[in-house]
Amino acid sequence: MARTKDSAPDGAAAPKKMSRTGQIRSAYTMTRKVDRMVGWVTAAAFFLVLAVAIAIGLLIGHPIYVGIFGLMLGVLAATIVFGRRAEKAAFSQVEGQPGAAAAALNMLRRGWTVTPGVAVTRNQDLVHRAVGRPGVVLIAEGSPTRLPNLLAQEKKKVARFVPDVPIYDVQAGNEEGQVSLRKLNRHLMKLPRNLKNDQVSEVNRRLKAVGTMNLPIPKGPMPKNMRMPKGPRP
Repeated sequence: MARTKDSAPDGAAAPKKMSRTGQIRSAYTMTRKVDRMVGWVTAAAFFLVLAVAIAIGLLIGHPIYVGIFGLMLGVLAATIVFGRRAEKAAFSQVEGQPGAAAAALNMLRRGWTVTPGVAVTRNQDLVHRAVGRPGVVLIAEGSPTRLPNLLAQEKKKVARFVPDVPIYDVQAGNEEGQVSLRKLNRHLMKLPRNLKNDQVSEVNRRLKAVGTMNLPIPKGPMPKNMRMPKGPRP
């Protein structure tokens, strides 16, 4: 029998896309490993908003209508609370590991192009590059004493390809002068909008010539025992 175009090779099962319910269940399981109170706090947020809405409805004589509205607000409140605690739990699991900043940058909103590991040293100091409306942002993670030189080298290299584009540098971490993982994306979003969308595309096109270290950097943090290639010494 002839094989159709859509048929999978023998022994290879087509990957199944996780349903929305499955994604929520997976996120809850991951979060609960770090935050044992996440279920209680999320439920408390829902019932508190619902109770307030019903109380207001009783006062104005429309408990059913206001209660339905409160039900929707309760779901919204529970979603927001769960999302924030899940995000906090996720960051707590990767914080302090090499590649943690790259994992955080994967959560950037649309309009950004992130290239992880554009510069890496044997000491596991890394520089990631993000291109968006503000221009080019170089995000470094590692030793605060070594990162300035590494950032300066990468900034000089990028400036050769996009000399008229603003280049920002950020150190990700918890030391003085650094930006924590939880605030990293917010920090980038607050930068001034210096470029138009077509200019951002042109910057990305030019920076393709810069290249990367071609490292097998995962979307999450890199294993601590991963051997780093020889790179520039700060």
